[in-house]
Amino acid sequence: MTNQSQMPSVKPQGPGPAPDPQPQRPPVGPSVTFDIQRLNVWFAAHQVLEDISMQVPPRAVTAIIGPSGCGKSTFLRSLNRMHDLVPIARVEGRITLFGEDLYAPQIDPTVVRRRVGMVFQKSNPFPTMSIADNVTVGLKLNGVRQKAVLRERLERTLRMAALWDEVKDRLHANALSLSGGQQQRLCIARALAIEPEVLLMDEPASALDPLATAKIEELIRELKKQFTIVIVTHNMQQASRVSDLTAFFYLGKLIEFGNTNKLFTNPANKQTEDYVTGRFG
Repeated sequence: MTNQSQMPSVKPQGPGPAPDPQPQRPPVGPSVTFDIQRLNVWFAAHQVLEDISMQVPPRAVTAIIGPSGCGKSTFLRSLNRMHDLVPIARVEGRITLFGEDLYAPQIDPTVVRRRVGMVFQKSNPFPTMSIADNVTVGLKLNGVRQKAVLRERLERTLRMAALWDEVKDRLHANALSLSGGQQQRLCIARALAIEPEVLLMDEPASALDPLATAKIEELIRELKKQFTIVIVTHNMQQASRVSDLTAFFYLGKLIEFGNTNKLFTNPANKQTEDYVTGRFG
């Protein structure tokens, strides 16, 4: 069992180049957030992901697209070891975060989840807690008790989530009093409060109206200045609007990965072209 002090974080110094989707990839360094090598995932006897290899650069948005059931969410959950919570799940391969093997035996998965935050498809504020308590609950669970620290982190992360001005006068109101879009931004603030290095988003706007979706997308563009973001989306227009890189998954395999504009306008693979042009999926 390790703790966070035993897991040194190597912060990237700035945006890196787009990853090379070919087998000959550059060495892992500060220009790579996640290096995924031959990732395979099973649930019992059913294989969901097969030999996924790709590199995710820092301070950029990487979108994962593909039809339902192709393994998008399974891939996302592999990046912060959420499958450890599923008894029938088995993960093979190697995933490094800034060069550190996240699945090494000595690595504590709870520490991984602090470093790699997650926002889910359906907003899930804690229903019995206030707006303020929803944001700071993770800090309190990690032993932070100083009121000044909690207040500072509360305001800072609500501002980062573009929610502070809307809730600053009702921080002690129940979180469920917020609209759906506000609840999702509250969940983003909660994920940011523990100061992760990476933010994973699993279809964060799929249940929202167009106005709330636009706010989430604007927020994603702002947050990528500070964080590596990996987003799963079923909405190809959303992927084209917010992402720098896009990975197309089909039947558990990575079909194509590269610059978003190129993948949508001049894909290298016929399957990718058929999917992005709406011929299937």
